[in-house]
Amino acid sequence: MTQFSKQYDLEERTAKFGEEIIRFCKNIKETNISRPIINQLIRSATSIGANYMEANGASSRNDFRNKIFICKKESQETKHWLRMLNTCDLNLKIVIQPLWLEAQHLTMIFQKITNTLNKRV
Repeated sequence: MTQFSKQYDLEERTAKFGEEIIRFCKNIKETNISRPIINQLIRSATSIGANYMEANGASSRNDFRNKIFICKKESQETKHWLRMLNTCDLNLKIVIQPLWLEAQHLTMIFQKITNTLNKRV
């Protein structure tokens, strides 16, 4: 598991985060309980980068703001699924912590972008 750096290229940073989540989830023992959580985690974590890409191709300022807001929501959702996965297997805590922290950093970045855009309306 790589440590996340303070990377300013959000396109690359969100893609790497999604990749790390996928690699992490490949190594988790699937049970009837963990399977849907893993699925949700992968969906929300990889959606951050996909929505950021859409934001960069936005057709208007409002479209851009909406896509960035979705990035923030998906980052928050990812934190939730990481927490639920940790409940499934407490041995994952050491690996989940840096992933959760990166999701938190992304949440704060997208919140700041949203706040800045809202001030300029």
